[in-house]
Amino acid sequence: MTSPLAPTTATATTATSTTATAATAAAAKAPVPCPRPAPPAPGLSQPVTPSPDPVQRAVGGARLATAGLVVPQGVPTPPQVAATSWLVADLETGEVLGGCGPHEYATPASVQKLLLAATMLPRLDPAEEVTITAGDLDIEPGSSAVGLVEGGRYRIETLWLGLLLRSGNEVANALARLGGGADGMAGGLRAMNDQARQLGAYQTHAATPSGLDGPGQFTSAYDLALIARACFDDARFRRYAATREATIPAQPRQRAKGFTIDNDNQLLYQYPGALGGKTGYTDLARHTYVGAAERDGRQLVVTLLGADAADKRGWEQGAALLDWGFTLPRHASVGALVRPGATTASAPPASVPPQALPGGASGAEASDPRTFADRLRTASVIGLTVGLTLLAGGLVGRRRRLRTAGTGRPTRTE
Repeated sequence: MTSPLAPTTATATTATSTTATAATAAAAKAPVPCPRPAPPAPGLSQPVTPSPDPVQRAVGGARLATAGLVVPQGVPTPPQVAATSWLVADLETGEVLGGCGPHEYATPASVQKLLLAATMLPRLDPAEEVTITAGDLDIEPGSSAVGLVEGGRYRIETLWLGLLLRSGNEVANALARLGGGADGMAGGLRAMNDQARQLGAYQTHAATPSGLDGPGQFTSAYDLALIARACFDDARFRRYAATREATIPAQPRQRAKGFTIDNDNQLLYQYPGALGGKTGYTDLARHTYVGAAERDGRQLVVTLLGADAADKRGWEQGAALLDWGFTLPRHASVGALVRPGATTASAPPASVPPQALPGGASGAEASDPRTFADRLRTASVIGLTVGLTLLAGGLVGRRRRLRTAGTGRPTRTE
């Protein structure tokens, strides 16, 4: 039986072509400037990202395909925040209340740990006790760490608390390794990228499980909202993210004492109704943030990327946007967070796009002038031609030869 979220091929083709056309038309309009206290400060360097795809930029609605501000008509102007992109959405209904460049590529920093959580929470038993390896502890010197020790034995639940309260990069390595199967951390990264595509987060690619900067690593404010929604759908994540203090047990064999950690997400302490979230920072990404809160029976999530923190920290900018979102009527919307399987956009290749790697093709060299709809029509013509060839071959009795030739047809990567 066909799922109501999985349209037929003909319907998907028509919907995708329509979306691509609407997205291209929206992109042709001059974007409305986003409210900012000052232009974003330039980073150390600009990360290399894939060429924009008009269909991926319109996932969730054609109005979201803008580099500027998108809000419902007649609502108050959003607060000024120093982020390069942001989005506010309803966690329960999925309605997007507004955003600034919601599909613009950016670097995630530690908010990428939410993708790790969305991927590995269903895979790992929280009661299982595991051993930390030397490879887990191989992280960038000076980067955030919980303080786990090599050879130490910890419950998976303790690792989740270390990841979400203190953004432990060694914990991220361990969870990716443990959930990656026989291929360890490499398998964990593949699973994360598979999960992103399953969620419809087509503008997300993980190069490290922790969010430490890596080649070809990027996301968008819209994708982060999809990922955050998947996380908050999990009761365990909600409990971990809302935990204010946790104990890391002693490791007698390693002569390591136990200690306590507290949650570095100040939204929990400063914002009534806070549900939790994740902070992030690297020199390249600048401040990134995801936060969620509940007010009057309504749950909202905010995501922001590339924020400066001269006057307000990332969580404070998120809190201001949450305040704005809670003032809007419940029916206010400029788009929607898609559910897995509900989008007809094409996923990017499973491998890193060449233009997203150091020394890879430039944007001009790698960009394809055809729209997704053009590519889809081309694929359809090829498929029709092959089908007619197979039919004709059957009529003249060359079935075996055609079956052999058919196995060599290239498959389209989704």
